[in-house]
Amino acid sequence: MSKADYPYPEDEFDAISPDAPTGVHRAPRSAWSRWWPFVVVLVVVPVIAYGAVAYLSRTGDLPLAGGSSQEQEAPAVPPEDAAAGEGTGEEPPADAEPEQPATEEPPAPEPDLATPVSVLNGARVSGLAGRVAEELQGVGFTAVFPDNASGSLPSASTVFITSEDLRPTAELVASTVGIPAIEVAPQQAGGGITVVLVTDPDA
Repeated sequence: MSKADYPYPEDEFDAISPDAPTGVHRAPRSAWSRWWPFVVVLVVVPVIAYGAVAYLSRTGDLPLAGGSSQEQEAPAVPPEDAAAGEGTGEEPPADAEPEQPATEEPPAPEPDLATPVSVLNGARVSGLAGRVAEELQGVGFTAVFPDNASGSLPSASTVFITSEDLRPTAELVASTVGIPAIEVAPQQAGGGITVVLVTDPDA
């Protein structure tokens, strides 16, 4: 507002002292004084930021994109995987088939002591069939029938069986009597097991 537009009359407060400054004159500012704040922002701040990142990278505290730091624990190795690679330093091939547990063999069939056993004396030794029959009864056979042999005889004393199913029982008969030969022959075996003696096994 100029003095011409001032609506009030001058008073003692409007009088200007001759000792008072009539105006403020500032010295012109240099270009550096105007630009140095921008230089600080553009140079010093990036240097400080770079130093902070480098320091955090060395200490391992630099946060990653997922919000976790670089120092993360290694995933725990399952005990079975650690045992598989221990000592060799190599992992088993991916296509290797797992070892199958050893299968237990089925137990051997037990002899059937109720199987009928015929003991035929073809050695012409008196009482041989009865004596052998008593030996079989002594190990538990319950159906033993002694008799004399007729017709053609084998070249050696033989235990005849009707099928392989009777082999466990025939083996017990053969070991008891002392005859090593066992032969599958349904016609000579009859209805079960037939022992044909052409010599005395105890002789």
